Amino acid sequence: MKIYAHRGSSGTHPENTVAAFKEAASLQIHGVEFDVHMTKDEELVVVHDESINRTSNGQGFVKDMTLKELKEYDFGEWFTADFKGEKIPTLREVLYIFKDTHHHINIELKSDVFPYEGMEQKVIQMLGEYRLEDRVVISSFNHEMVQQVKKLAPHIETAILFMEVMIAPHEYAEIVGADALHAFFPTVLRPMGKEAVASGKQVRVFTVNDEQYADVLKEIGVHAIFTDFPKKMYNYLKK
Repeated sequence: MKIYAHRGSSGTHPENTVAAFKEAASLQIHGVEFDVHMTKDEELVVVHDESINRTSNGQGFVKDMTLKELKEYDFGEWFTADFKGEKIPTLREVLYIFKDTHHHINIELKSDVFPYEGMEQKVIQMLGEYRLEDRVVISSFNHEMVQQVKKLAPHIETAILFMEVMIAPHEYAEIVGADALHAFFPTVLRPMGKEAVASGKQVRVFTVNDEQYADVLKEIGVHAIFTDFPKKMYNYLKK
């Protein structure tokens, strides 16, 4: 069972920051996961929430600010004082960290609340510039966007994200055009979890920070987990 660093090494570093991604890049885990929004001036930035209220010393929605304005805020000190001065990273800055590593890169497009016109094309173009198309999976709770990515770039792996128990999610994924299923942890404990694994689709589960839950998922046969503590989980599963 493979391990992805959720928002970088977000249990030990401020999530979705350069510090968290550099830590993840230093580990022998399989991959890394992070979230992308688009600014007022159509720059792609890596941050989880629609607003910067929770993870910075600023207030407001990403969509209403320019990149220059967002770079004025501190995105590290909320975690601990040791990370004071961390700035919101752009997608380009994060891809640069991983361009020469072995890690598989999960880019989650956060367009399920606010629509970001043209985001798919911008992400695909940037992946082409870095020649990373074969090392990524693009996921989203916005399944229309997942479908659009697959139409624009059939060679890029895609995944649908879901939180709820579904009937035959692997069949629904075929309709969308998704190659993989990224499921909220408890849902895969239901019959649909075993069905999805048996279908041959890649099944990755979020967010798993407890070792005993990792054991359960490994027994079910899921392909990968997303965790906030990738180093700890890697050492545990390696045993």
